[in-house]
Parts: sequence; C-alpha cells; structure tokens
Amino acid sequence: MATIPTMMQAIVVKQPGKDSQLQTEQRAVPQPNVEQLLIKVAAAGVNRADLMQRRGLYPPPQGDSDILGLEVAGVVVAAGPQHKSWLGKAVFGLVPGGGYAEYALMHAGHAMAVPNGYSMAEAGATAEVFLTAYQLLCSIGNLQRGQQVLIHAGASGVGTAAIQLAKMRGANVAVTASSDDKLQACGALGADLLLNYTRCAFEQQLAQQWPEGVNLILDPVAADYISREIPLLAMDGKIVLYAMMGGRELPALDLALLFKRRGQLICSTLRNRSNKYKTNLTQAFISECGAALAQRQVRPILQQQFNWQQAEQAHQLMHSNATVGKLVLTF
Repeated sequence: MATIPTMMQAIVVKQPGKDSQLQTEQRAVPQPNVEQLLIKVAAAGVNRADLMQRRGLYPPPQGDSDILGLEVAGVVVAAGPQHKSWLGKAVFGLVPGGGYAEYALMHAGHAMAVPNGYSMAEAGATAEVFLTAYQLLCSIGNLQRGQQVLIHAGASGVGTAAIQLAKMRGANVAVTASSDDKLQACGALGADLLLNYTRCAFEQQLAQQWPEGVNLILDPVAADYISREIPLLAMDGKIVLYAMMGGRELPALDLALLFKRRGQLICSTLRNRSNKYKTNLTQAFISECGAALAQRQVRPILQQQFNWQQAEQAHQLMHSNATVGKLVLTF
C-alpha cells in the first residue's frame, strides 16, 4: 500500500457567515483511533448542511473536524487494530466532518462497501441522502405498504432517495417541487402525485386527491408549512421536520387540530446522533436496501460532479435551487 503523507490539502471556510469564502489549506493528515478508518477520499458529497455550516448556522459538534463534508467515498488506507479487514477496500459512508479533504476519518461502523459497477462519484452521492431518507421514512416514520407519504422538496437529494425508498416499501407518494422539470424527474422515480407549489396550494390539491389523509409528511421547510400540513394528517399521522429552510419560527399554531388527529410533530437531525445510532442505522439500511442498491433498483441521482477545487461553483449551484439530486466533489 502506498505511503500515507503527513500533510494533505483541504477546503476550509474563512470567516463563517454571509460573506464566507472557501480556501485551500494544508492540514495534517488525521490519524485513526481504534474505531476509525482513514479514507483516501475519491469523492465527497455536497449537502445543504455544508452551506449552512459556512454561514455559521450549523457548527460541527464539539471535537469534530471543522472541515466541511459529511460523506465520502474512497479507499481505506489505515485502520484501527480491530478493523484491518477494511484495508484496501473501496467504501462510502458518513463522516463527522472533514470530507472536503484528501484524507478523512470514518467510524468503522459507518463504512459500506462500494457496490460493483458504481463510480466513486455515485458512491459519494449516496450515504447522507439515503441514510437520512431511511431514518425519516423507516426508523421514525415506520412507513408501511399502502400508506400515503408527502415528500416536500421531492427533487432534492433526500427527496429523490425518499421517493425510491417509499415506493420500495409499497407506499403511495406525493411530492412538491418548484418546477415541472423537477416534478418530471420525481415522476420518473415513481412518485404518484406531483404538486408544483409555485402554481397551487399543495394542501388544497392533496386534500382533494387524498381525502383519507396522509400518514407521513417529510418536511425540510417548517415555518408556515406546519399549519398547512396538520389538517392533511390521517389519524395517528406524523410530520417529521428535518430542516428549517422556511425559517425557525412558527406563525400562530392551533394544536387542537393536531390533538384531534393524535398527530405527531417530530424534529430529527442525523449529524449529532451517536456513533452507535449511526452504526445501527447503516446496518439496518444495508440489511433492507443493500441488495436493491447493488442492483440499482434504488440509486443515487447524481446531477453533476466537480473537481474539488471547484467547490465554490458547486455551492453556488446548490444555493440556486436549480438541482435535481446530488452534487459531488471529486479528488
């Protein structure tokens, strides 16, 4: 195996905030502890959390890397003593930060083998969105065959993954998106009901189409969406919030409607979960969906890959909301 250098190139945020800049910096190559793998990064997924972190709105948990990047794909070049079997293997998975660099640390329990035939860019586009979608739909939402699910931002990375997993579970899927092109992409993935929120009030359309109610709503918007969603819920339905793109504060909210439906309003994040939780989530996802992923029955939707030195362009494209699926940096 090639000698591991002591220094690496990494993309770091200068002056986090509205006017932040990305710069290349020399950093020491991190050393794996007994539970970690050192990955020579081939691809790093770009996520909206990266944009939030550079604005100072989503700081890394205490002790984690300040380098951006929450998922990578690459080759294992060093490992803790109990995990030497991973050496030389191509893997992908979540990292607690540090993905925008030539080398990154990954907890061994979070590593997944890159499926045969997948490019590193595809593998780098998989972990964050599929594990987030699996957590929301299955671990928290307990989505069952024949149930109704509403997925906001259907053309996003998480949205495109969630559509596929929901259909795999036999659910009926409604999505919202901002353009007909995005909705067409959602329909091609199996979404049953396509709602352009720029042209219609999604709650009115959904109430007409699914009068029996919605069992599960995946919501990255929050704000006034919540009061619009509660009347849509079927009995014992759940709204799972996983971001606050519309704002962190709610307009006046009548909780009586939520009580009437025995509804649940759940807030969920993945980054600050424990290593054990992420390991269990990764294992559950591979157990239920690994074969489908390998056979491309579910797959990452990769819109574009950028050389890692073009990270600023990738961030600008994501910020424009003109994407379908994922953007990836390649090293």
